[in-house]
Amino acid sequence: MLPETRRKGAKFPMDVMEAIRTRHSVRSYADKPVEDAKLEAVLEAGRLAPSAKNMQEWRFVVVRDPETRQKLIAAAKNQAFVGEAPVVIACCAENADYVMSCGQLSYPIDVAISIDHMTLKAVEEGLGTCWIGSFYEDQVKAILGIPKKTRVVEMLTLGYPKPGETGRPKSRLDMKEIVHWEKWGGTK
Repeated sequence: MLPETRRKGAKFPMDVMEAIRTRHSVRSYADKPVEDAKLEAVLEAGRLAPSAKNMQEWRFVVVRDPETRQKLIAAAKNQAFVGEAPVVIACCAENADYVMSCGQLSYPIDVAISIDHMTLKAVEEGLGTCWIGSFYEDQVKAILGIPKKTRVVEMLTLGYPKPGETGRPKSRLDMKEIVHWEKWGGTK
């Protein structure tokens, strides 16, 4: 059985499609710490993600210290909400060399899948997140003591959204604009 969500008005338990539809980037956080149990549940969702050859190359640096989070603001190109969020997770990859038979590096794909699992679990827990792809990797590594060979793929802010924080409106392309049937350009 899925754990019950803590959001007002949400179904109990929350289903995956509701979490997908509800999730949005949060850039304004309440001054409220994230409980250990909720943080660990979010990290567990990331740990359970699939990966190429089950390599599980993701590694996470969880930052709660306010001074360290303030340093990460500059490394994240002065995005102030990075320091406002009570938790920042540096989402890293230890093995950055494996190329899948399709020609793609596995680590950015695998880490992204793991992050997406975490963002959806965060919604279920009543938390907000924002993917941070605009940052200086060398600065993040220096601040967090991340080894040279390890890649910082993304950072993820995590916390309770400020009341009234609804995110930016989402517009999505129509299915017929993105889905090709049987071959490129094929229709249903």
